[in-house]
Amino acid sequence: MLTSKERVKLALQKRPVDRIPVSLWMHPQTSQALMEHFGVDKDALDDILLQDVRQIWVNNNFAMEGIVHEHDGEGHIDEWGVHWERQHGFNQIKESPFSLSSAREIDGSAFPYDKLEHLMQPMATLASKSSRYFLGCDVSPCGFELFSRMRGMEEALLDLALDSEGAASAIGECLEFSIFLAKEAVKRFELDWLWTGDDVAGQQGMLMSPEMWRRLIKPGLAKLFAVGKERGLPVAYHCCGALRPIIGDLIDIGLDVLHPIQPNCPGMDPASLKQEFGKDLAFIGGLDTQNLIPNASAHEVREETKRLIDIMTSDGGGYILAASHTVPPETPLENILAIYDAIG
Repeated sequence: MLTSKERVKLALQKRPVDRIPVSLWMHPQTSQALMEHFGVDKDALDDILLQDVRQIWVNNNFAMEGIVHEHDGEGHIDEWGVHWERQHGFNQIKESPFSLSSAREIDGSAFPYDKLEHLMQPMATLASKSSRYFLGCDVSPCGFELFSRMRGMEEALLDLALDSEGAASAIGECLEFSIFLAKEAVKRFELDWLWTGDDVAGQQGMLMSPEMWRRLIKPGLAKLFAVGKERGLPVAYHCCGALRPIIGDLIDIGLDVLHPIQPNCPGMDPASLKQEFGKDLAFIGGLDTQNLIPNASAHEVREETKRLIDIMTSDGGGYILAASHTVPPETPLENILAIYDAIG
C-alpha cells in the first residue's frame, strides 16, 4: 500500500496509484460534526477521511481560516491590521486597515516581516509530524486578494479603475511578501509542493480584465512560482470562480496544479478543462459544494463523484479528489460518506 506522499506524487505524474488521492477541505463545523460522529480527534479524523495532503497557511489565510471562533460576533485583529469577525460560521472582514486612506500608503512597512517566526510556527508544527504525508506550505493570498483585504474590496476595485498605478504598487508589495514567505518555507521545510493562491475571479467572470491581470499580477506571480520551481517543487494555485481566461497564462509561468475548479462557473466544466489543459496541468477539486454536496441525495453524490474521477483521470491520473470549496456544515453526513463510497 502506498503512503500518502507516494500516492500524490505518482498521481501528479499520471502514474498508477492504489486509489485516488484525497484532499477534502472541511469547514471547521463540518470537521467538528465528523469528529463527534466518529468519536475521534482531528488527526484521527484526517486519517479516517483518507486525507493525503497535509498543509497549512503561513500568510494571511491563517487569520481567516486558521483562527476559529466559537460564536458569531467574536473576532480578532491580525498582523496586517485586518479586523475579522465570525459571521454565519465563517470569519469575515469587519474592517480593513487602509479602507480610509489609499492604495499608495500600502508599502513594505504594512506587512509583518518582523513576525516571521510566529507566522512560520504552524508550518513547523505540521512538518514535524507529517513525514508520510504529502506536505505543502500555503503562502496565499498572494496578490490582489491580500490587497483587497487590506484596502477593502470596494476600494480595491475602485483603485483598479481610478488609480491603477497605486493598485499596482500595493499588489506588488503583497506579492513580495508572499515571495519572502515562500523563500523561507522552502528553505526551512522538506516540502512536496508550494501552494499559492489569489482570488481574482467571481462566479461569472474575472474581477479585472485579463489584460489588467497580466500587467499588474502575472509578473510578480511568475517570480513567486519560480521560488518553488527552483527547488524542483510542483506549484499549486488556488483561485475560486471563473478564471479560465488566464489558465493558459498560469501554465506559461510554471503552474502545475490548479484548484478548486468550481464546475458551476462559466468556463470551469471539469471535462472541458481536462481536455484543453490536462496535458500541462493536474487538477484538485471539482465536487460542487454549492448544490451537489449539501443538497443532492447520497446516491447522486456518489455517482457524480465516480463520474468526476473517471473524467479527471482519463489520461491515467493528474487528479486529486477534492471539493470546489470548503464542505459546508449543512452537508448531510450520508453525503460525505457517499464520496468515500465512490472511491472504492
